[in-house]
Amino acid sequence: MKSKSLNIVFMGTPDFAVKSLEVLINSKHNLLAVVTSEDKKAGRGKKIKASEIKNFSIKNKLKIYQPSNLKDESFISEIESLRPDVIIVVAFRMLPKILWKIPRLGTINLHASILPNLRGAAPIHWSIINGLEETGVTTFFINEKIDCGKIIERSKIKIERNDNTGILYNKLKIIGSKLLISTLDLIQTKDFKTKNQDFSKDYLLAPKLTKSNTRINWNANSETIHNKIRGLSPYPVAWSKIKKNDKILKIYKSKLTSKKPSETTIPGKIIFDKNFIYVTTNDYLIEILELQIQGKRVMNNIEFSNGYKILKNHQLH
Repeated sequence: MKSKSLNIVFMGTPDFAVKSLEVLINSKHNLLAVVTSEDKKAGRGKKIKASEIKNFSIKNKLKIYQPSNLKDESFISEIESLRPDVIIVVAFRMLPKILWKIPRLGTINLHASILPNLRGAAPIHWSIINGLEETGVTTFFINEKIDCGKIIERSKIKIERNDNTGILYNKLKIIGSKLLISTLDLIQTKDFKTKNQDFSKDYLLAPKLTKSNTRINWNANSETIHNKIRGLSPYPVAWSKIKKNDKILKIYKSKLTSKKPSETTIPGKIIFDKNFIYVTTNDYLIEILELQIQGKRVMNNIEFSNGYKILKNHQLH
């Protein structure tokens, strides 16, 4: 017997959620409305910018809500009046209980990690920063605690050695959209079972990225630094400072080497060798392939070598 379509309210904000929304509107299910963040001022000109989800929703003539307060009585009443079977959340914000308790079958969150590992705001970045060999996506029912609800389904993916967050992000949003449809099909079956998350082990967390935790510590080993660089590329980008002038140096791409620095060289020293750029760490030299000095555009190693050899032997900190 063919299962009926579900009535769904979708909540999301960034580009990561767009693929899931696109797959959803092309599925058998009935999309009632989309909830996204309010328009914000962005960039140097402080122009008003809508979320990626809002832009996509306008193009596809979808009903949009942008509440400033998710507990607002009129907003709650609107969602209740829609009588959704399911609310789907992809890269949105924490929902109040009064909202996630509305749908008859529950509120589902798509999270970009294999829960309970990497609960938090930036799971894709931290999977690479931590040097993991695999990650994935998880669907779960939302409860009072962030990313702690009962697991519905999970789908794993290998993290390739050359993956950065941008590459992995694009892979996971496609896999995640497929898992979301699979999950909707699953919750309509009678033999559907959820799985409680195991909190007995010390799992990795994925906290919000800040100025502090995106800074490079050159006293770490080269592999740790390399993972941090690719885990923060293309956004928000790993950074350091040039000791002499305190200018910020952002590093977008690096490469591991087997070259050892001299015993007297301290970590963080910039070395130019023809068109190659290296920085010393506590074990091997790390090669820098793409970088940006404060106030200038992003450059590859050759462009930077031609313009900034004056920084030879300068210290990063």
